[in-house]
Parts: sequence; structure tokens; C-alpha cells
Amino acid sequence: MSTEQNPNGMGNQNPNQNPNQGSNPRGPMRPAPFKWSRWLFSLWGVLLVGLLAMQFMNLGESPVKTEWAAVEEMLAAGDVEKIVVINDKTARITLRNGVVEEYRTKPGMKNIPAVGYQFTLNVGNPDILRNDLERVADKYGVEVPTPGYEYETNVWVEILSFLPYLLLILFMFMMFRSAARGPGGQSGVMNVGKAKAQMFDKNSTNRITFKDVAGLEEAKVEIMEIVDFLRKPEKYRELGGKIPKGALLVGPPGTGKTLLAKAVAGEANVPFFSISGSDFVEMFVGVGASRVRDLFQQAKEKAPCIVFIDEIDAIGRARGKNAGFSGNDERENTLNQLLTEMDGFATNAGVIVLAATNRVDILDKALMRAGRFDRQIDVGLPELKEREAIFGVHMRKLKLADDVDREFLAKQTPGFSGADIANVCNEAALIAARHDKKAIDKEDFLAAVDRIIGGLEKKSKVITPDEKRTIAYHEAGHATVSWLLHHANPLVKVTIIPRGRALGAAWYLPEERQITTTEQLMHEVAALLGGRASEQLTFDKVSTGALNDLERATKMTYAMVSYYGMSDKVGNRSYYDSTGASDYSFSKPYSEQTAQLIDTEAKELLDKAYAMATEVLTTHREGLVELAELLLEREVVFAEDVERIFGPRPNKGEVKVED
Repeated sequence: MSTEQNPNGMGNQNPNQNPNQGSNPRGPMRPAPFKWSRWLFSLWGVLLVGLLAMQFMNLGESPVKTEWAAVEEMLAAGDVEKIVVINDKTARITLRNGVVEEYRTKPGMKNIPAVGYQFTLNVGNPDILRNDLERVADKYGVEVPTPGYEYETNVWVEILSFLPYLLLILFMFMMFRSAARGPGGQSGVMNVGKAKAQMFDKNSTNRITFKDVAGLEEAKVEIMEIVDFLRKPEKYRELGGKIPKGALLVGPPGTGKTLLAKAVAGEANVPFFSISGSDFVEMFVGVGASRVRDLFQQAKEKAPCIVFIDEIDAIGRARGKNAGFSGNDERENTLNQLLTEMDGFATNAGVIVLAATNRVDILDKALMRAGRFDRQIDVGLPELKEREAIFGVHMRKLKLADDVDREFLAKQTPGFSGADIANVCNEAALIAARHDKKAIDKEDFLAAVDRIIGGLEKKSKVITPDEKRTIAYHEAGHATVSWLLHHANPLVKVTIIPRGRALGAAWYLPEERQITTTEQLMHEVAALLGGRASEQLTFDKVSTGALNDLERATKMTYAMVSYYGMSDKVGNRSYYDSTGASDYSFSKPYSEQTAQLIDTEAKELLDKAYAMATEVLTTHREGLVELAELLLEREVVFAEDVERIFGPRPNKGEVKVED
């Protein structure tokens, strides 16, 4: 089921696995790597303990720093036994044994040592000290000791002086090792040219096979030949055949391209290298090409094997396509190296390259030619039966109620990819758990579909009665026109409960058709304009609620005229550019006169569709009013109620405009 949302009010809603990776955790035990950061913290700890120890040692007996006046008094009293000058800076003063205890009784001298020197004195100049001693001897008539001179080296002071330089060297060494090792020990500056590919071998616990990939039956058939070659290469080589060197998986996001590639490796029982296209490109010049070489070198050593490059458009974009805006020589060098590795002078026997992209239109032609990516496998959105199978895969681990029908859910989700279906299953489980249910039922899945397509319900949103009435008639207009015009999408339900950015929604179940005729497109445009026509018919005025409807209707009519050739005046012309070259051009591919003609034709188609919607609503005015009033009462109306009001939908080719 597909929805369309209106960012500015009511909307005509029209909605259109990545397995766990890893290897055997019970591998051989490896010794833990040496942690330099841990060693540095240990060093800091040792230094801190040493400093604290020295501090505690100083809390005991220690010499007292004194001044010259106090020393002069000691000399005059004859209490000084010896004076030693250390390094011409500090004088150590030792007292006579008989007076140490006497000095300990004086204030501030309680902890002077009993052995060794008791005082220290800063000496500015040894010659001045000698002169001062001679002056004291002459002044007091006493004998003073002759100073001695010694030179000492403090090991701790020397270490502390070199400590900043040592720490700087250690820090630089750690940074160098960290840069060389990189995050998680993978890569860094010294091995920046190494490929970052993840390798999965046959011993991986999370091995994936085709049984784990629901749907994609055609893609499986095409790719099975590659699996058969990897299993039995001799069968092809005996006949002189060569297996394609590469296969390109093309499709919208979430359709299972990566999952399919992993299933190929699992089926073939060979090593599988997985890497993203963006992993090749770095800010350093030449890194991308080096990583390509390293990747293929690893692949050759593990051959036969599969190399899978996801999002290859990151490096495979056509060269020189937008050279006038910005050039990227590094990306182009990476692409050139990839081209050489895939089809150069080197032999890559047994190495098969799989790639995935959803932008095949911008890839370089040299990459797409035979001999490189020989096959282009379309991985499109799943059909009805494929969606049912995908639901089966994702429901294996869910606790389901008896009323859950996979076929019904598959019909409710046209245009959903495999990733979308996985999201629906997960959202249904969350909704059931939120309501304290023991199992997930049908209503939970439908609520999950509504939640994913339209957004979360906002029942608390403040809407005035007049606005609510306008919304009801707007949505009733959509429902009425889409029900009575056969080629419009079948209605499922219509609601005026705000959801996401829309104030109301009409839910449809579009037909899964491959081509669309002019009549079908006109009916769809008329259904889009049904809400605006209902407002005009009922209130004789319009609101901003039709913004999304008008936007989609305008794009559709312009596509009918300029892309599909559905205008008699413009003729069988198409100005659609599938190559994407027009994205880099400032000019239109047609003249101003043709542009005016396109505008005129698109307007005529819009006017015709609006008149069709107005005619249907005018003819069934009573049913429109009844449906709108029912919406105001219930807030949600289903297709059964619409059928009761208007009767069964018209047969093919009919437009029901009469009562």
C-alpha cells in the first residue's frame, strides 16, 4: 500500500538485511598487545609515590634554613663547630655536640638533626662569607672555623630537570605508534594504503545461503552460474569457456543486493571480501589506488574467492562528466587502478568481482564494458509472492497470533523493499509490546504499515471544529473520486486523524502494473484533485491542505506531456534524459516556444482532470456528504463503509457518474 503525505495540511496518502557479520568467536587465544598508555600511567604513579615519600621523609628531622644574623650570634657564642659551603651556594652549619639539645628548646628548632649539620645558609658569594667570618672574629675576639668547600650532584634534581623532555619523547612515540596502528589496530599512517576489506571464510558462523534470501528468484538464477563456476571450474575450462569477471547488482536501496552477494559466497563455499566504495578514497594522494592493489593482492592469495564492492558509484562515477565544477584526480586514479586490476595485464584467475549500486546511470562506460562487469543483474522491488516470502523470513523469530496472514500483509505493502518489510515486522513487535500483548496480531502489522508510511498518530493535536470539517470533506472527496473512477487506486481506508505532517489521509492499494495508459494517469490525477474539488463544491472556498495533491498532480501532468508523449500538440517527444547529463546543464533541451506549449498542455490536462473530479462529486453529492459526516463521527472509515454508500466499484472502462 502506498501513501502520499502533505507537508502543509491534508494529504492524499499514496504510499509506494543486513545480516550479522563476524567469524568464529572461539578462535585461538592471542596475547594482549602492549599498552604504552598503561605503561605511561605507571610511570606517573611511580614518580608520584617517590615525591610523596620524599615529602614524608622531610616531615622528620631536617636542617633549618637560617639568616646571617643568627649565624653571627652562634659564632660569637662559640657554638659553631664546622661550616661547609656546597657548590658555592649553600653553607651547612654544624653545631658542637654539647649545644644541640639546648638549641632544640628554642622556637622553630625542635626538629633540627642531632647528627650532621643543623642549619643552612644561602651564600651569595664565598668571598663575602670569608670576609664576614673574619669580621666576626675581629669583632668578638673568638676563633671561627675555616669554611670548607664541596661540590655535590643531586640525582633527583637531574632527573626532574630532564623529565619534561622524557615525557615529550614518550608522548611522541605513543602518538606515532597509535597513528601507525590506527583505530582498533586495523590501519594507520604506516599502512594507510592497505585495503579495509572484511573477509568472511567458510568457517564463519554467520554463513548466508540462498535459503536466507527470500524473493529475488530471477537474480538467483542469473548469479547461480557464478556459484557453479566457483564450485566446478573444470567443467567450464575444459570447454574453453571463461566465467564473467564481474557482475553488477543494480536496484533500489534495501532490495537485498549486499545480502545476495553474501549468499553467493556462502553457496560457493569460498572466501568473501566485502568493502565499500568510499573506503578506497582518503585525503592522501595515491591511497585509493594502493588500496585497490592491496585488495586484489589479498584476493589472489585466497583465490578462488569473491570481492564485493558495495556502493561502487563512490569511485566508479564517469570521469570528466562534471570537470567544469570540480575535479577529483584521486577518485579517478582509484577508478583507473580498478579498471586495470579487472582487465589488465595481470591475471586474476578465480577472483570474481561483485558490485552493487543504485546509480548505474552515472557509472563510467569503461567499467561497464565486457571483460569487466560483464553482467548487470537487476535486483528490483519484490513482487507479491516475493514479499510474502520475505515476510516469512522475518517472521521466524516473532511470536505471532493466529490471525496473521502473510499473503494479506504482502498485498498491503506494494512497493516495499526487503528492508521496509523487516522494519514493518520489527515495528509490529514494538507496537504489540507497547500494548502488553502476548502475541503480535494482524492489527499490529497494519498499525506498523501505517506508522512507517504516514508517521505516528497525533490524536492530541489541536484542530478547530471548522478545520476538522474541512479536512473531513477534503478526504471524503479523495475517497469518492478514487472509488467511482475505475482506474484510480482502490481505497483501503480514509482517516482524519493527524499522522506525521498530514492532517488527514486516504489510504490506497495501488495495482502493481508495469505500464500505465493515459486514461489511468488521468483518473489518478482526478483522484488527487478530488480533495480540492470537494472543498470548492462544499464551502465555495479552498484551503492550503491540497499542497501535496497539487504538487503531485502537476508533476504527473508535466511528465505526461514532456516525458511520455501523451500530448497531441507536443507530439511523440520525450525530453527525459536517462543518462543524467542534463543535471550539469543550465539550459533546457527545448526552445522557449516548446516550453510554453508544454505549460499550456499540462494546464489543460489538469483542468480536464479537475472537471472530471468535480463532475463525479456533483453527481454523487449526497454520498459525499454522508461519507464526510461519517468521518466526522468515526474519524476512520474503511472500504466496506464506502461500498455501502456508493455501491461496488464500476467495471473496467466505466466511470460511474449516475445514481
